[in-house]
Amino acid sequence: MSLSPQFLDELRARTTLSTLIGKTVKVQKAGREYKACCPFHNEKTPSFTINDEKGFYHCFGCGAHGDVISWMTDQRGLPFMDAVKDLATTAGMDVPAPDPKAARRAEEAATLHDVMSAAQDWFVEQLQGLDGAQARDYLKRRGISDATARTFGFGLSPDSRGRLKDALKSHGEPRLIEAGLLIDPDGAEPDGGLQKKRDSYDRFRGRLMIPIRDPRGRVIAFGGRILGSGEPKYLNSPDTPLFDKGRTLYNLDRAAPATRQTGRVIVVEGYMDVVALAQAGFGETVAPLGTALTEHQIERLWKMVEVPILCFDGDAAGQKAAIRAAMRALPLLRPGHSLAFATLPAGQDPDDLIRAEGGAAFEAILRKAEPLVDRLWSHEVASAPLDTPEQRAGLKQRLRDIVTQIGHDDVRSLYGQAFRERLDGLFYKRRQNSFAQPSRDRRPWQKGSFRPAFEPVGGEARAISGSGMEGILLRGVLSGLIRYPMEIRAHLEELSHLQIADSQMAALMEFLLSSGMTKEILDTDALLTILGQSELYNMARGLLRADALNFTFTRKDADPDRARRDLGEAIRVTVAGPEIESALTEATRRMGEATDEASYSQQQKLRELKAEHEQRLADLMQPDDNL
Repeated sequence: MSLSPQFLDELRARTTLSTLIGKTVKVQKAGREYKACCPFHNEKTPSFTINDEKGFYHCFGCGAHGDVISWMTDQRGLPFMDAVKDLATTAGMDVPAPDPKAARRAEEAATLHDVMSAAQDWFVEQLQGLDGAQARDYLKRRGISDATARTFGFGLSPDSRGRLKDALKSHGEPRLIEAGLLIDPDGAEPDGGLQKKRDSYDRFRGRLMIPIRDPRGRVIAFGGRILGSGEPKYLNSPDTPLFDKGRTLYNLDRAAPATRQTGRVIVVEGYMDVVALAQAGFGETVAPLGTALTEHQIERLWKMVEVPILCFDGDAAGQKAAIRAAMRALPLLRPGHSLAFATLPAGQDPDDLIRAEGGAAFEAILRKAEPLVDRLWSHEVASAPLDTPEQRAGLKQRLRDIVTQIGHDDVRSLYGQAFRERLDGLFYKRRQNSFAQPSRDRRPWQKGSFRPAFEPVGGEARAISGSGMEGILLRGVLSGLIRYPMEIRAHLEELSHLQIADSQMAALMEFLLSSGMTKEILDTDALLTILGQSELYNMARGLLRADALNFTFTRKDADPDRARRDLGEAIRVTVAGPEIESALTEATRRMGEATDEASYSQQQKLRELKAEHEQRLADLMQPDDNL
């Protein structure tokens, strides 16, 4: 049997070498490679390396060297065809049946490479000619330099039905059709039909031509961008013996070497984003080809880096594409291998951002990339209201459905744990031990030290109303959290205990806590921007402008360090009040049921603590002339 080079290349591409070798040999991660003790000779210090990206293993001790097939033949001792069959079964491929025409098909594939190379040369020539003025002007408007246009091989398909066909007629019309360069309108019509056969014609007409290359740098397809009006805006080659769009990534041949230098790979939506980013210095950028990111493309990315960064457009369609990619990755997840998501400003794509603000702005976006678990969480939390028990149960079910899709046992278990912890925080699950003993060497209300000094006696804390001194302090705390949002995470557990009677204030606090859990870095402008589409925006702006709130943490001119310390103290006092009141109510109820020394002592301690709390609350409400 003769197997084509294309089949064997695909078999190697679908097989992860380190995983294959790891079934029989203990391998360890070492940078971008893996190492192990050589299975071909006895050694105690590892000198056997495995490179998934290049697809080979090598021993620096004995010189053993090979790929996935030679591993099966040399280490496992299988005949060549048995090795290929075993690998093909694992990779989900069918081994071609014995066919005397296989060699001829391999020759035909090589001929198709010649056809695509000739077409590429012709398209480039047209771009530089008289017909290329409009395309050259388009590239200039997009900010694409001549050097970048040459590097990426831009060309032009004239607005004609037959010029390419005539220029490449020496290759034969059947070859041009098979390569996807011509459209045969009668391709499905049986021979002998009564209808007159219609002529084939050029597939790409009046378009800027963008060559698509395989990992070896050979042109295997084209993308065409319309010049002027017309649809579709972008047109790709159809699938051919050389091109499978679901397995191909644009710019992979250039991005792979760049990735070895930067240690990352960036995935964007389209050709022009890749080109603009590469021109700005981000050569490690690739793009799918008009489809959602596929499982095969994700696996290919993982051979380059363990956590590719997806940076799709900031519009709704781009963010939906990002979530689709996230969902497709779930069954494939394994230890160390995941995705990260960089979020662009609303309505912008990478090309827009680069042209408007430069490479530094894009680099800043990449540095804030969210892990996959964060993106999934924030998407599900934002996808529906969470006001009722039923809606919250819906969130739990959606997260449970995500977890069940994860194939790897350990990863699935840890995702479930992460989501449970976040649900507890989001729904303000109270802890039974929420009180701590105060220091004995200072008064319970001394600044920076306030803690309730008793163990809880049961019952829920009463809700804080929006009136009175406690209501004013609560407004001050909300204002302070908006002004100093990084303090949200620092006081997340304390704040999650609060019960707020005012629905708008409760909704604003819930938003702040949710933002504190889902965002690595927060600032006031970011919070207001997110709130800009909701009815809470005016309330938040009003709290920032509340001149009657005499607290350091509500003033623009306050010392930031002092303001943050005072805000922490105010949070502790705000949280303690309702809990003290509830505990005192419960102790008084017990006193009515059974008057004994222990109950009486507990009630008196709580009354003293309530008096101390009210004094601390009054102290906080006093204007500070030193502000």
